[in-house]
Amino acid sequence: MKRRDFLKHSLAAAGGALLAATAQPLSHARAGENSTGGAMNILVLTGSPRKNGNSAILADHFIRGVTEAGHHAERFDAAFHNVHPCTACNSCGMNGPCVFQDDFSFVRERILRADVVAFATPMYYFGMSAQLKAVIDRFYAISSLLHTPKKAVLMMTYANHSARNESPILTHYEVLLEYLGWTDAGRVIAPGVWPAGAVERTPYPGQACALGKSL
Repeated sequence: MKRRDFLKHSLAAAGGALLAATAQPLSHARAGENSTGGAMNILVLTGSPRKNGNSAILADHFIRGVTEAGHHAERFDAAFHNVHPCTACNSCGMNGPCVFQDDFSFVRERILRADVVAFATPMYYFGMSAQLKAVIDRFYAISSLLHTPKKAVLMMTYANHSARNESPILTHYEVLLEYLGWTDAGRVIAPGVWPAGAVERTPYPGQACALGKSL
């Protein structure tokens, strides 16, 4: 895909995201199956720099639900790996090797065969964590290959209870899926959790586990 086409798709995605709030939920595949009837490959990308961070805990429970449903899950904790930010050199041409040989290779290999991609992030200054955003920015090098049917999941935690504060991350997620042609398979948004581990005293881990089982 050429850069001009990328920009055209992005503008179209932004318009489509405006309709997301009124769209009806899409039906899910039967639990434990992908489109061909087998167990699904699920890639979980986390962004918390705290080992016991609240969004990381949601990812733990989501993975438990996934495995109990008979799926195969792999996890990439971005904060504990070396992922260089994209520098817009365009050497990859949106469909080629990246100039940076780092831990993104783990994601690159697995995301292409994944049936579901799950994003788990805390809200940092009204956006995704920088660690997870660096991973998403590197999608650019395989952008042409990512335009295949997949499901996606969002798990997000933040300290207050403002629906407006949620909107930047939700919009980013919606536009990303619009651009890639992926389907939203569910979200767990956990407000009011700040200290590490606080989410354990809420219903949200159970919701994350149930979401994993429902795929």
